[in-house]
Amino acid sequence: MTGSKTVLVLGGTAWLGGAVARHAAAAGHEVTCLARGRSGSAPPGARLVAADRSRDSTPDPYAALPDQDWDLVVELTWQPGFAVRALTALSDRARHWVYVSSGSVYADQSVVGGGQDLPLLGALSSPMADGEVYGEAKVACEQAVAVARGADALVARSGLIAGYGDPSDRFGYWVGRCALAAEDGGPLLVPERTDRGAQVVDVEDLAAWLVHAGLAGRTGTVDAYGPRRTLEEVIAAAEWLTGFAGPRVEATDEDLRAHGVTEFMGPRSLALWMADEAWQGFATHDDHSAVAAGLVTRPLAETTAATLLWERELGLGRTGRRAGLDRDDELDLAARIRGRRRSAGLP
Repeated sequence: MTGSKTVLVLGGTAWLGGAVARHAAAAGHEVTCLARGRSGSAPPGARLVAADRSRDSTPDPYAALPDQDWDLVVELTWQPGFAVRALTALSDRARHWVYVSSGSVYADQSVVGGGQDLPLLGALSSPMADGEVYGEAKVACEQAVAVARGADALVARSGLIAGYGDPSDRFGYWVGRCALAAEDGGPLLVPERTDRGAQVVDVEDLAAWLVHAGLAGRTGTVDAYGPRRTLEEVIAAAEWLTGFAGPRVEATDEDLRAHGVTEFMGPRSLALWMADEAWQGFATHDDHSAVAAGLVTRPLAETTAATLLWERELGLGRTGRRAGLDRDDELDLAARIRGRRRSAGLP
């Protein structure tokens, strides 16, 4: 095919990696995904090379790849050992290299509107990491790219990713919960402060840009964030889409903490709620470098609609979410908070 390029996605079966592979294949490129295949299959039009990049399980996970050069390699790992090994094996055969990093590399997350002038965390010295040092591990991966490629690579520090297929349950909590509340007629528990940041980038927009920018030879570091938004905008979009018109029960930060609700993500959290002053910049990041690099983002309503489809597939009333409250727990908390406020003579 005229104009077809060879694209290798290190991953390519999980969420963002799968979207990158799908966009590249849809554009007519020859796409190979190197992955274990446990998270799913390669998207239509892409070839899966099954390999485990763990040092203990596979002596040479790249041996099964075709002996060829690649127009673009897209790497998503957060394990420094994986990043180093991939660069050692493939960098000399890759015309362009894209590393998908994270805004978690920044050491100071308190600055609203902060950007690339913020200091970075120290790099993890171990080749393998756990989730407690995710940001430090991503810094180490970035450093490995710099050592192997110099300035000849694109490092995309992504913000929170949202959209259809989101495994984190974070952005999806609000549209899923509004849909469920519209069905059962109950109230919606929300933070009193909804003016804080809730910044996301749609997975489809990010994936399409990674492929396009990578093949175009863009280099340097880009903060691949979506537009700055507030939690109120996210909730309002969810309410509008689902037709939820019931009451909100507003809970102060103190109310939520007193009832053991955690911030942002995790079991028994209120998704995207961020009260800690040390994290007020996490979802209010400067997106100017993304815009300048050509990252085009769709309207919030489209991301919300795609996410609602995914939430319905998973089940609106499911329990044990990765982020958010179970509905029964939410209703109980809302009743207790509303009752306490009434007893105190508050609206």
